[in-house]
Amino acid sequence: MSDRLSGKVALVTGGTAGIGAGAVRRLAADGAKVIFTGSREEAARPLCEETGATFFSHRVQDAKGWEELSAMIRKDFGRLDIAFANAGTEKGDSSVENIALDDWNFIVEVNQTGAMLTCQHAIRIMKDNPGGPTGSVIINSSMNAHRAMGNYMGYSVTKAAVVALAKSAANYCGLAGYKIRVNAVLPGVVETELITNIMNSQEDPAAARAMYEGMAPLNRMATVEEVAALVAFLGSDEAAFISGGEYTIDGATTAGMSGV
Repeated sequence: MSDRLSGKVALVTGGTAGIGAGAVRRLAADGAKVIFTGSREEAARPLCEETGATFFSHRVQDAKGWEELSAMIRKDFGRLDIAFANAGTEKGDSSVENIALDDWNFIVEVNQTGAMLTCQHAIRIMKDNPGGPTGSVIINSSMNAHRAMGNYMGYSVTKAAVVALAKSAANYCGLAGYKIRVNAVLPGVVETELITNIMNSQEDPAAARAMYEGMAPLNRMATVEEVAALVAFLGSDEAAFISGGEYTIDGATTAGMSGV
């Protein structure tokens, strides 16, 4: 790729699959030293071998674990320049009428509290970077922050909340005099292994694919690599004046109505 992230240290949460794994690969290819988290060590091992990244077993909602992870980053890497708050879940989601409270709480813990803890601890480390407070935090939201789903209420609500988190944190960092930027990315449907498995499990996989692809006026799904490229750009010095933004990457899905 390039060396535009050479000398930088990056953290990716939920990095063992999908967009997270794609971000690990892209950030490493662009020259960053990458730490990634998750709970599936068996999936992390080949990614470490491929990219040279460091895996730290951790769930984003585990506040105590954040102290251990932060200490490791400070001790072993001495700085943090990029943090991609990627970890998320839809597990147990349903409609506002039917969702169980335990499932709602779990989704909030992962998608919302986990993203907050990522921002909080990343900013605390970045504030102490050699040369002064610098860095870039990117939060993985979703197009559903603006186009909520009736049957995935918890996911939609939490993905909207983390856009406000990015804006609040960006405002705080700027006013505090930190050169720490915070932005949100809002992907549409991305052709991850999870989506591929869902399509292939349907009675008519071709029809399922056509449905997903037809959601975007560009008539296809995003690739993992495309989302990872946006993350890498926002983490680079080329994006030095970009903070407090929300960046859709959905092939114009949420841009307007297709007409009649």
